[in-house]
Amino acid sequence: SGAVALAVSLLIAIVGFSMPVDMALSSAVRGGLFGLLPIVWVIITAIWFYEITVASGRFEDLRKTFDLLGDGDIRIQAILIAFCFGGLLEALAGFGAPVAITATMIMALGVKPLRAAIVVLIANTAPVAFGAVGIPVTTAGEVAGRSAEQTHDIAALISLQVLIIAAVVPFLIAFILDGVRGVKETAPAAAVIGVSFALAQWLAATFFAYQLTNVIACIVSLGCAFAFLRVWKPKGVKELRERLELPAAESTTDLNGRRIWMALLPYAVVTIVFAVATAAPAIFGFLKLHFAWPLLDDAIVDADGNLMDTSFSFNVFGNPGTLLLLSGIIVAVVYHFFNENGRYSLSFGQPVSAFGDVASRMKFSALTIILVLALAYTMNYSGQTIAIGEFVSSAGGIFALFAPVLGWIGTAVTGSDTSANALFANLQVAAAERISVNPDLMLAANTAGGVVGKMISPQSLAIAATAVKMEGKESVILKNVVGYSVVFLAVVCIIVFLMTNALGFLVP
Repeated sequence: SGAVALAVSLLIAIVGFSMPVDMALSSAVRGGLFGLLPIVWVIITAIWFYEITVASGRFEDLRKTFDLLGDGDIRIQAILIAFCFGGLLEALAGFGAPVAITATMIMALGVKPLRAAIVVLIANTAPVAFGAVGIPVTTAGEVAGRSAEQTHDIAALISLQVLIIAAVVPFLIAFILDGVRGVKETAPAAAVIGVSFALAQWLAATFFAYQLTNVIACIVSLGCAFAFLRVWKPKGVKELRERLELPAAESTTDLNGRRIWMALLPYAVVTIVFAVATAAPAIFGFLKLHFAWPLLDDAIVDADGNLMDTSFSFNVFGNPGTLLLLSGIIVAVVYHFFNENGRYSLSFGQPVSAFGDVASRMKFSALTIILVLALAYTMNYSGQTIAIGEFVSSAGGIFALFAPVLGWIGTAVTGSDTSANALFANLQVAAAERISVNPDLMLAANTAGGVVGKMISPQSLAIAATAVKMEGKESVILKNVVGYSVVFLAVVCIIVFLMTNALGFLVP
């Protein structure tokens, strides 16, 4: 599908948009390279990182550790992993790493592959707007020429537009895993986690630093969950495990503090490494590849006639993939030297062979991602994506209702909320001025729309499929998540439209 779509987009670029053949092909190669570096690189290292914990035997202890929370209720465990921990990974890494890592963790709980993929894709929604240190918001502000104060207003508006989605995602995870009964039996915990996350996200984005929104929201929701689960215990856990054909929760009496710490060590390491790289980028940013792209440099203009930056940049040591590789090496060394009389031992050869196995398993998914990014860049540089945006924004006053659709389309095509903002920020501002609406509201709408489009992007689908070993069945996963994406989009559209009318007092 990716190859056929790319061929069609190249034909349209050349025939329909009068793009020279060499420039069209160069655009495709530019996008394909971005698909490889960093996206495929991040996915391979993320899955390899997980395989190290499996090879060492420590992942079984991690599974038992999660059984300590919620008395073996995998619905609550899945919410904590996919939503809270996944949101923290989104804040630190992004680029598909949260989906890849949390999908494998949830499968280890005994969740079937398809359900695990659906859960992580839906969980990877609300945090996306502020992912990777708020880059989507920063991009929207920079592309649209907004001041620092106005960019902060955009972040605050986004937090309001995704407030409901953030609060209900934990309930949806419980529903996906165990239907209506699952929602009823986990409702108190789901409410505490979802509401605390949504409120913390709004408070951080509005009154603090929006770049740290996800970190704060995830830590707050995890803290609230741990405190709540000390005084509240879920019901029907035994029946749940029977319904889902899971074995009885394993005894955790053999776990001690050392084993729990060693099981959690990989995720502590990855959090620390990414936090250091974020706080002090110079440490890992000393080697960067940056060069003008052949045939495209000073040749591609945006809708306003301004030259677009088509250069290629790659931070060799500071990108999420290499940071995950470094984290994995640290964990492998610790696991090698600190075993328990031969138990949980990890030879130096195991991580090397695991890396080869993951790369081999990823080959077709990697090709899919490369083709899809080649498609996205061909559409972007030829003007096809801008044409879609101009068509949608020509609706007039009713455009406020459909403004999030642009972000939804952009993220679905490119797999990145940041890219969607880069594509449509100027169009949103122009449309807002045409219909006399605050441009910051439309920029926020573009980002919020992208949040709910992430789960149906071919990039995310390929990552999820690979992580749960459903390579080639991306369409099956898509059929199961597209309905949620459309409903979420409708909710965001209605909220944005109300903010131009009845809820106008919420807009600065």
